[in-house]
Amino acid sequence: MSALRAVVTGASSGMGAETVRKLRALDWDVVAVARREEELKALAEETGCDYIVADMTSDESVAAMAEQVLAGGTVNSLVANAGAAFGSDQVEGADLDDWSGMFDLNVLGVVRSVKALLPALEESGRGDIVVMSSTAGHIVYEGGGGYVASKHGSHAVAATLRLELAGRPVRVIEIAPGMVATEEFSRKRLGSQEAADKVYEGVEKPLTAEDCADAVVWTLTRPHHFNVDLMVIRPIAQAAQHKVARNQGL
Repeated sequence: MSALRAVVTGASSGMGAETVRKLRALDWDVVAVARREEELKALAEETGCDYIVADMTSDESVAAMAEQVLAGGTVNSLVANAGAAFGSDQVEGADLDDWSGMFDLNVLGVVRSVKALLPALEESGRGDIVVMSSTAGHIVYEGGGGYVASKHGSHAVAATLRLELAGRPVRVIEIAPGMVATEEFSRKRLGSQEAADKVYEGVEKPLTAEDCADAVVWTLTRPHHFNVDLMVIRPIAQAAQHKVARNQGL
């Protein structure tokens, strides 16, 4: 049997890069996709993955990415991991450029990649689509309206797609992480490392990118009749979006 082949978007850092590492450790063929070539090149040198530079907010870029992927052979899995959060403004003071950017990447980016690769996933006879959403796609909180709305959108895309693909050999899996401490996510959202550190202040062992990649890989490696519709993962310190145990001594 030939190796399974996956495309992982948002692969230049964090959860995407860790997913690439773990799939390569299982001898999957992996195409890492992101905008930053320097980081992708380093990941390829480390893991032996292939890589393609692409912008998931561009129709043309995604189409070119898919053409290059398909030229390389069968595709079994798409891990639609690319995403971002911008700002923490309330709805009445919404920065519409930030909101638009989150919708374009977190929702339409998923749709673009699915449209581009779904025919190949189905043709493989053993296709997977993993949508990396968030607990923010299932519950709202103040100061997160744009991100929350976009992640509700990615959840809706996954759930709708699962219905539409019923009877076809493509699983649709949604992973919804809660509090995850990665090297870039909160810093990019809040604008500084100091602000990012406050998000996790006093929280004993928030989830890591590696934890999230473990979840992705576990779902992908189940027998293909076994579908994980939705996996919600949180650190034990986070009982809910609004309930986090914080130790002031940490």
